[in-house]
Amino acid sequence: MSCISQNVKRVFTGLLIVVSLLFSNSILAADGEAIFKAKCAACHKPIGDLSGPQLKGAKERQAAAGLPADWVYKWVANTTSMVETDPYAKALKAKYGAVMTPFPESQVSKADIDAILDWADKYTPPVPQAAAGGQEEDHSLLYGILTLILAFVIFTLVQVNGSLRKLSDEKDDIRRSEPIPFYRNKSYLMILVLALAALAGYFFMEAAIGTGRQQNYQPEQPIFYSHKVHAGTNQISCLYCHGGAQDSKHANIPSVNICMNCHKGIKEYAKESEALLRADGTPVDGTAEIQKLYKYAGWNADTKTYNPDNNGDGVPDGATEIPWIKIHNLPDHVYFNHSQHVKVGKQQCQTCHGNIQEMPEVYQFSTLSMGWCINCHRTTKVDFYNKADSSGNKFYSIYEKFHNDIKSGKLDSVTVEKIGGTECQKCHY
Repeated sequence: MSCISQNVKRVFTGLLIVVSLLFSNSILAADGEAIFKAKCAACHKPIGDLSGPQLKGAKERQAAAGLPADWVYKWVANTTSMVETDPYAKALKAKYGAVMTPFPESQVSKADIDAILDWADKYTPPVPQAAAGGQEEDHSLLYGILTLILAFVIFTLVQVNGSLRKLSDEKDDIRRSEPIPFYRNKSYLMILVLALAALAGYFFMEAAIGTGRQQNYQPEQPIFYSHKVHAGTNQISCLYCHGGAQDSKHANIPSVNICMNCHKGIKEYAKESEALLRADGTPVDGTAEIQKLYKYAGWNADTKTYNPDNNGDGVPDGATEIPWIKIHNLPDHVYFNHSQHVKVGKQQCQTCHGNIQEMPEVYQFSTLSMGWCINCHRTTKVDFYNKADSSGNKFYSIYEKFHNDIKSGKLDSVTVEKIGGTECQKCHY
């Protein structure tokens, strides 16, 4: 019996080891993808060159060039010095025209690099999905027609009831005065006047409340920029282009230089499997749109250089600012801080902007009304600081009462509303 139990223990231990190895490999792959998106996605793709080489097969290319196994660690940490002495590094600079930003081991460790490259080697591109249907249908017209039909049925039933009562009265020899026609009946007329007044008031208030709002606003931009291609397919972090969203009041529109960081090396759009289409279905020539960017930047794609600055104004000749059209606008009397919501509140961009990574052309997804904001504050939970694992926001530690209420079980969570998130002066001052 003891022999059997020993064998069972060995088998069980072996299974635990196998499961642990499998689980650790999946964690490593997940970490590799997360680190890639945070550190590498701006310049690299797992498959296909960007402003830097593709990462899939990087180990094989390194081995084929006769480089030592630790070459990639040195390269990531010391790109600036290696590009001056290492022939392979020099060739990379000559091919891609730029040097990668160095990441010391304190920022990207050797284990992180291994995780990224392992994930890239296992990466398979997602299968393109058919474009989703249009926006949710508006059934207001159908509801209006049904309401009119029901009103007509009610009116008909009232008339039938009157006729039946008249027949019953004649049978019982009951004499009643002739009924007043409905168009002269004061009760009917009063009900009609009140209904029209209520309807007019409703539409008037809707129009007044909606003044200045522009939900679904989708202007045509000077350059067709697809967030679906950049943030979706290529998984470029929103904060790479809109860095101010995390650190300042405004999200900021990226400068031309941000675009050129990648498009110095990407001269054409060659993804036949993912056609670029405007909202009305009109096809877009992605390569022609990139040429528009070059014109605004003053970049010569043939010589891979900027135009000379002959007038000495500090910018290449012919370069101008891209006249992007702002889509999301708030009234002047409203204060909104991006960093307070993104960094402190830990809200995702999609909370206000919708599935931005699926939009070929950006439109205003939310109403951005006061009621919409207040409802969010009423339901969003505060990220209190947790001393046990040092997670959460230390600022909220000043609300000691709520901490004690949560510990004692009086509250299971605290929303933004409870810490003054619906007070008028929070947004209007």
